[in-house]
Amino acid sequence: MDRIFTVDEARALLPEVVEDVRVVIAARADLAEIEYDRRTGGGSPLGGLPEVKGLQARIEEILSGWIERGIEVKGIAPVLIDFPAVLDGVSVRLCWIEGERELGWYHRTELGFTGRRPLR
Repeated sequence: MDRIFTVDEARALLPEVVEDVRVVIAARADLAEIEYDRRTGGGSPLGGLPEVKGLQARIEEILSGWIERGIEVKGIAPVLIDFPAVLDGVSVRLCWIEGERELGWYHRTELGFTGRRPLR
C-alpha cells in the first residue's frame, strides 16, 4: 500500500528533503558542466566519466530514498516532488518545487501541477 501523508508529516520531512535537494542541485550542475566540457572536446576540471557515473549514482540514491519513503518524484530539473495525501476525503498530492521555502501547495491527484492550490 502506498503511503498517505498528513500535512504535518510531509512538512516534518521537508527539511531533510531540502538538504537532499541541495546535493541533487550541486550534482546536477556538476553533471551539466562535465557533459558540456566533454561534448565541446575539452576535459573538465570536475572530472570525466568516473565522476559522471558517481554523480549519477548519488542522485539515484537520493531519489530512491525518497521513493522508498513514499514521496513521488516528478522531476529533477527543477526538483518537483509530491506527497500523497487525502484532504477533505479527496485524493491529493502535497506539492513542493525547488525554491519554495515551505510546503504550501496541493493539487488533486488527477490534475497534476497545473491544478495547484494553496494549502489552507
